[in-house]
Amino acid sequence: MGRRQTHGAAHRWKVLGVGVAANASFAAALGGIPATAVVLRADYRLGTGQLGLVLGMLGLGIVLSELPWGLLTDRWGDRRVLLTGLTATALVLAAMAVWGAPAHARVPAPATLAAGLLALGLFGGSVNGSSGRAVMAWFAAQERGLAMSIRQTAVPAGGGVGALVLPALAAHAGFAAVFGVLAALCVVSAALAYAWLREPEPEPEAGGLDAGRSETLRAVSPLRSAPVWRMVIGIGALCMPQIAVLSFASIFLHDVGQAGTAAVSATLFAVQGGAAFMRVWSGRWTDRRGNRRDYLRASAALTAALFAALAAQSAFVPHPHPASGAVAVALAALLVSGGIAASAWHGVAFTELATLAGQGRVGTALAMGNTGAFLAFWIAPSAIPTLLAWHAWPAVWGAAALCAFLAWPAFARSPAQAVCYADKGARQTRTRVAN
Repeated sequence: MGRRQTHGAAHRWKVLGVGVAANASFAAALGGIPATAVVLRADYRLGTGQLGLVLGMLGLGIVLSELPWGLLTDRWGDRRVLLTGLTATALVLAAMAVWGAPAHARVPAPATLAAGLLALGLFGGSVNGSSGRAVMAWFAAQERGLAMSIRQTAVPAGGGVGALVLPALAAHAGFAAVFGVLAALCVVSAALAYAWLREPEPEPEAGGLDAGRSETLRAVSPLRSAPVWRMVIGIGALCMPQIAVLSFASIFLHDVGQAGTAAVSATLFAVQGGAAFMRVWSGRWTDRRGNRRDYLRASAALTAALFAALAAQSAFVPHPHPASGAVAVALAALLVSGGIAASAWHGVAFTELATLAGQGRVGTALAMGNTGAFLAFWIAPSAIPTLLAWHAWPAVWGAAALCAFLAWPAFARSPAQAVCYADKGARQTRTRVAN
């Protein structure tokens, strides 16, 4: 009897809980630290350009480590990788709390902060592919969209909590407390992984479209698969507007709308909370309808439209003067809507990516997708100061709209996939007629 049967069907929800906890604990740092940008800039005495480079180090660390962690996950298994990564991440955060936080008259150099965030990204990148592989292994094909979306929901949910709590914590207790709290979250997640995470015995995939596509591609490494690379490119492009909001929305709202810490935190929490809800809904909806690609293309188009509108509206704010009350509220509303649209599709995209890769290759494929996503997390914060200097906020939000537009064709089905979908539709029609 396999481990899945030994632990019972209900155990898969514990495995999903481990994935949620692991992603949420790291996402609290990923979304919460950029949300402290105003306090970070003041406490560490950074210029805007330095701030962008420092925040970009977190994404760079993930970009450099995602693929090695993914390959290691397919070789070692998700349990060992997740425990190793979470423990190392907690140690990095504890070290930052002791040596990398301002204390009294001592202000760490920007290079020290950048090195700490780089290390945080290098070790924290382990949670993405390993937890996703565990979820794909424990859930059946018709449940994976929902399960992966719930797991992915942990990213905006954890980021939302981080954005809500960490700015106030940084302002009142300092960054030693910020890093200490984040380290404690990683320790709790590691304990859950140790207690609950087990690997099931491999089982044949169910029939149908998902099994057919993964069976076709299973012999091909994801690193040599054109459909996988197209999906990775689309994921990376559509992450650009999301990261622009997460990394510089606090600066935008503060400088353009004169928003205080509470208003900035509430706005970012609204973005993350709305994205969390939409990720769960979209996973269930696409599981039922089998329309993941159509949903991804619609998300890209909506994101492009909303950020184009945000760019156009911000162009009417007379620089460097702040916006009036009504205009500031309208800008915040567009920012929240665009941020939700740019974050709502992750579970669906990563389920499709894992399905394309096939059984035994999930860790590598998810690592490729996360590398594309966090390449955006590295590039966007580094590029935004240049765009601001060039043409202020309209250039930033216009570039975000362009990236979303470029993601739209990347999510199109290849001709072979279109035939598979047509065949599935024909089979379903014949079944309904026969019944």
